[in-house]
Amino acid sequence: MREACPGTCPACGADIQIVHHRIDIPHFPDLLLVTIACDACGYRHTDTIIPGEREPARWMVRIEEPGDLSTRVVRSTTGTIRIPELGLAVEPGTACEGFVTNVEGVLSRFERAVAIILADPESDEEQEAALRMQEALAAAREVASPFTVILEDPAGNSALVGEKAQKVLLEEREA
Repeated sequence: MREACPGTCPACGADIQIVHHRIDIPHFPDLLLVTIACDACGYRHTDTIIPGEREPARWMVRIEEPGDLSTRVVRSTTGTIRIPELGLAVEPGTACEGFVTNVEGVLSRFERAVAIILADPESDEEQEAALRMQEALAAAREVASPFTVILEDPAGNSALVGEKAQKVLLEEREA
């Protein structure tokens, strides 16, 4: 279901449309995808929201075979994704956007970030580190060795959806 309503661009004040999409993911509660895009200045923002009260949660999945890469990743603007074995993390920030993808899509997002660094490295050391990360991401995409995806969200609006995904509620001090 798609709904649009008028709004004002938070960057330039122009008239915009705020679009809400309800997404149905099997074995998962309703999901609301909110998109704001301004034609006047190019401002764009996307978030995922799980309507209703949610508890802070940590989701984990161990990626051990190529089929595990299809585990669904629903990340809101309050969610943090970590892959400890690769030393990678995506944390909430002012330009943070929510998204719905899978683990393979998360690896692609990291690959795009590394490509940006490789396009104009600040030093030889940064270039070498980026090349090593590029190799590590290629190996992860092939599941050359197992790795863990952790998704934490103090607002409870993020989740991993798949047979192997595990959820642990966070204590208040952890959230």
